[in-house]
Amino acid sequence: MPQTLDAVAVRTWCSLALDGLGRDREEIDAVNVYPVADGDTGTNLYLTVESAHQAVEAVFAAYTEVPETADVIRAMAHGALIGARGNSGTILSQLLRGMAEVLAEHGTDLSGALRRAAESAYEAVAHPVEGTVLTVATAAAEAARGADGDADGDAAAVATAAYGGARRALEETPGQLAVLGRAGVVDAGGWGLVTVLGALVQALSGEAPAVRHEAHPPIDPHTCPTECPADPAESAGPAFEVIYLLEAGDEAVARLRGRLDALGDSLVVVGGDGLWNVHVHVDDAGAAVEAGVEAGRPYRIRITHFGAQPEPREQVQRAVVAVVPGEGLAGLCAEAGATAVLARPGEPPASGELVDAIRRAHAREVVLLPNDAELRHTAAVAVAQARAEGVRVALIPTRSAVQGLAALAVHAADRRFDEDVVAMTAAAGATRYAELAVAERQSWTTAGICQAGDVLGLIDGDVAVIGQDLARTAKAVLDRMLAAGGELVTLVLAAGTPADLAPGIEAHVREAHLAVDTVVYDGGNQSAPLLIGVE
Repeated sequence: MPQTLDAVAVRTWCSLALDGLGRDREEIDAVNVYPVADGDTGTNLYLTVESAHQAVEAVFAAYTEVPETADVIRAMAHGALIGARGNSGTILSQLLRGMAEVLAEHGTDLSGALRRAAESAYEAVAHPVEGTVLTVATAAAEAARGADGDADGDAAAVATAAYGGARRALEETPGQLAVLGRAGVVDAGGWGLVTVLGALVQALSGEAPAVRHEAHPPIDPHTCPTECPADPAESAGPAFEVIYLLEAGDEAVARLRGRLDALGDSLVVVGGDGLWNVHVHVDDAGAAVEAGVEAGRPYRIRITHFGAQPEPREQVQRAVVAVVPGEGLAGLCAEAGATAVLARPGEPPASGELVDAIRRAHAREVVLLPNDAELRHTAAVAVAQARAEGVRVALIPTRSAVQGLAALAVHAADRRFDEDVVAMTAAAGATRYAELAVAERQSWTTAGICQAGDVLGLIDGDVAVIGQDLARTAKAVLDRMLAAGGELVTLVLAAGTPADLAPGIEAHVREAHLAVDTVVYDGGNQSAPLLIGVE
């Protein structure tokens, strides 16, 4: 029976691609010499697909039955777009978007999807270069088209042909790009695409491709100057990589392309329908960001200095890594000596970001505070990877930022590691947590029916109070929590909350609950208007 790329197959593909890139990440990083030899292509591709995987899982979680294939493939492409990292990750996101454009309308046309993917990737790159992931994508599409007539609707057969074409093209990349030939390696981005296509074959056929490419094919470097075209990127390039998401219209983005192209190189602009991911290498990072501001609304801005080498420092014995929902708590954690990972509204950190934070902590022992029940699996994956790298890591299952603050308050680096972890775990567990949220629509809750605009008071993750304004709801929540006792109330306020909210709550606690202290922190741009902790 011919295999088709349905919703379940897309989900399986995404999961297998993430596993494959996780397996190949270090090897791909090691052969990353183009366009910049910064050794992070494998990591960037992994983080890009991880974001796609999270988006797909979110769609399945939102449905009681199997979702429509179009919804799943669009989610995969959108997740890759908003989570794209680096040059290759940005291009991969556009390849997935190109496939989604076809598969969402014609679910059986895998050959056409691969062809559109290659075309859209070329369109996104300002100055396409052969011997890169673009060449590999084109070869995959051509091989798929050649097999399409004989496949009789069998997507597995088309995917297998595409994988074979991509793998052969990858082997040829050292002869097409001088920098690869001299290094004796294949293109890193192309390798990542071959891994993703291999996952597609396995998702559709149930069997992993039997043949793998060689990372270091035999290359005669003396033949390269005459057989390989000159590589314009081998000279010293721009100093900064700038990446940001951008909300803007098509005409504004067209003007932006022209301006950024004049500022630097490696320009890739992917996306559409008002949301774009912009990647460019420039010497003037400020000008690249200003160009985005003129075009629309840039956000999630990342600027990396290629030449920046961290000052060598001695590895510390112990450190704390904490996920926080806003800039205010990030600063508070930094003051306490912890490494903060910012979780922006609607954008939870991926496991790779947590691993990066653990590495930045530069410690032999690390305590990880995820501060969100939804990050349990992500944090566990990060811990496993960090442990594989030789770091002793303890994961304390904090479910809210206020529990993380309580744990951080009792952290003592001079204690034995196990004793410190036990003390921090006990402090977090003794902290009851709550938050306020605003209902987006009418819904059933554990406290009854809420209407759009109602203020919801959630205690330990469940709706306990439904109110009409922040102050009254916060006081009702606190009264319920303090009925069981408590000595300290912690309030974390989001930016933009009414100035009289915290003083009013503090006054209520003083009047209604004797011998209970209150501390207030500025949370910054967190999604919840108010976080509450009771110890």
